[in-house]
Amino acid sequence: MTFTIWVDDWQMQCCGEPFAPGGVVSWTLMEVDPEDYADLVGEERADGIDFREEHHGAEEGRAPASLEVLSVVEVHCRYGVPPGATDRVNYAVPGTTVLVPVEAAADGWAKAREGVAFAGYLVTARAVADVPGGAAGRRT
Repeated sequence: MTFTIWVDDWQMQCCGEPFAPGGVVSWTLMEVDPEDYADLVGEERADGIDFREEHHGAEEGRAPASLEVLSVVEVHCRYGVPPGATDRVNYAVPGTTVLVPVEAAADGWAKAREGVAFAGYLVTARAVADVPGGAAGRRT
């Protein structure tokens, strides 16, 4: 069974262990709402995200899943304050996503790309052991 997992840049930078295609990781996985990622990676790609990797605030008692990493892609995008916004908070600007395949280790730090900022990784992985949350059958 394969899954697509979102890994935030800041979580990796804080306390993540580098990972690479072909490696095995032990991650705590949390269910996602694809809408949360639509502006960042586009609606179609967001619909394919099954989980997010979580280092902080994970549900107590949730066991990490063992996963073989099949592929890793850096996600970069432009951020800005939406027109008419009053909170002045930067959000991902839809349609600005740049994807960069990762061949070596992903460590939370990506080479700067002109006009966009690094946001995180999309990881395709295969379950080596049980995946939490009744995910069996979600992806194959």
